[in-house]
Amino acid sequence: MTAVDARAPQATRTAGDARARSAVTWLAVRQVRRGALIVIILVGGMSAMVATTYASTVGDAMDAATLAALAENPAIRTLFGQPVALDSAGGFTVWRTGTILAVLVGAWTLLTATRITRGAEDAGHWDLLLAGKVPLSTIVMRHATVIVTAALLVGLATATALTAAGTPPAGAVRHGAGVALVGVFFAAAGTLAAQVFPSRAAASGATVALLGVGLLLRMIGDGVDALGWLRWLSPFGLTALSRPYHDNRVLPLVVLALAASVLLAAIPAATARRDVRGGWLAPRTGRAPRLRLLGSIPAFALRRLLRPLAGWTAGVGAYYLLIGLLAVSMTDFLADNPRFADLAAQAGFAGLGSVEGYVAAMFALLAIPAGIFTAVHVATTATAEADRRLTLIYAGPVTRLRLLTAEAATAATGAAALTITAGLATWIGATAVGAPLHLGTALAGAVNVLPIAALCLGAAIFALGWLPRTVALVGALPAAGGFLLQVIADSTNAPHWISTLSPFTHLAAVPDTAPDWLGVIGMLTAATALAALGATGYQHRDLRT
Repeated sequence: MTAVDARAPQATRTAGDARARSAVTWLAVRQVRRGALIVIILVGGMSAMVATTYASTVGDAMDAATLAALAENPAIRTLFGQPVALDSAGGFTVWRTGTILAVLVGAWTLLTATRITRGAEDAGHWDLLLAGKVPLSTIVMRHATVIVTAALLVGLATATALTAAGTPPAGAVRHGAGVALVGVFFAAAGTLAAQVFPSRAAASGATVALLGVGLLLRMIGDGVDALGWLRWLSPFGLTALSRPYHDNRVLPLVVLALAASVLLAAIPAATARRDVRGGWLAPRTGRAPRLRLLGSIPAFALRRLLRPLAGWTAGVGAYYLLIGLLAVSMTDFLADNPRFADLAAQAGFAGLGSVEGYVAAMFALLAIPAGIFTAVHVATTATAEADRRLTLIYAGPVTRLRLLTAEAATAATGAAALTITAGLATWIGATAVGAPLHLGTALAGAVNVLPIAALCLGAAIFALGWLPRTVALVGALPAAGGFLLQVIADSTNAPHWISTLSPFTHLAAVPDTAPDWLGVIGMLTAATALAALGATGYQHRDLRT
């Protein structure tokens, strides 16, 4: 055999390995592309919209005295971040939307990372792939690289949109880089957690907790001058410290990039030393079986609810405790600065000058986590079905409608628990600072958002019956999409009929005003109709296998 003949098989094997790795990359691209496109359009479009409407919504209101008042108020800094360069369209856009969009990008990247890595591996979708020549670490890193690339594209879209809107390119690039690096950080954190924890749920929960801690550190660092150093420990704090459109600092972004790089570098090492479907934190073996809440279908649904509900309740409770503690500071500030009360009204937060108006506006935001919670809970049913964890249940004398009813009832119960927790936490915080807020008033304002949560539940059930791969997205639309639609309509002076498409338009500012019973009945009717259509589809479609 000649040297050429000996090299030919080696070249063939190398080409085959390259094609296999390329196929893995394109597999990840197919799993990510739709969500990435939605996030790119949403983040870039929202940034451009706020920048282009700056002159009409703010005008010349940002004088030196106003900026000083903003910078000195701890409630404003805690909730919205430290005001920087608000006398420019770019600086105002960063202050108004920067943290919100960074949280959105971070949440999307981490949930996508755990879904297409740990979720696909646990479901057995990689079994045949792993039987070939491509090692597990390569598969994981290829998927992580695709998500990181998507996050970078989101940052590029943000910078491009702000530059096209006429803001200085230097500030636009800093802000876009900050948004991108937050996405990269949480993509790396989610992928690494997927190697450490033994299940997708545990990995997602741990990374979401990391996101929540990072956001809390940013809020404390911005609100308390003596603790400003905490922002260096938070991805959101580091992006704020870069101060786009003002100082345009690079060092905080370099620190964030280094932190993300460390997480990315740890992924191959964590992957190489574990078994397929295993994790560094393997579940305990040999323990006694836990049979509580397994005696019936409703009890089983409740068991699946309790652990995630505990995490959601802790996060929502902590946030609304802070809302209550800031009640006096915020209302006094807005009473002394009516121009900012007008700006808040244009952003969908009217009536902030009184304690009841302030908590009513803040409770409107509660509809988003309550609605998303119901959508995510129904989505776990779709995931369990696709992963064949419900096969034995359906093989027994259990109808699909019975299981769906139990899951819907527990989701509704969880949403009610979230709202009650938020009401209690707000009342406790307001009472601690001497704000005139009664317990019954706080609870009424909190549970007022349940019709929107019911809409999300109905939309999620509809998707479960007809579009089972999009349950979380469709279920979240009435809350997240509805709020975004209202903000855009209010900010751009859109025709009234556009804002009426948002459920938030039909949500009264309770406890500042009386409930809109006609709107409540309409939303509950629509939710019931969606759930009925979804139940019909669920009963007649094939099970996902």
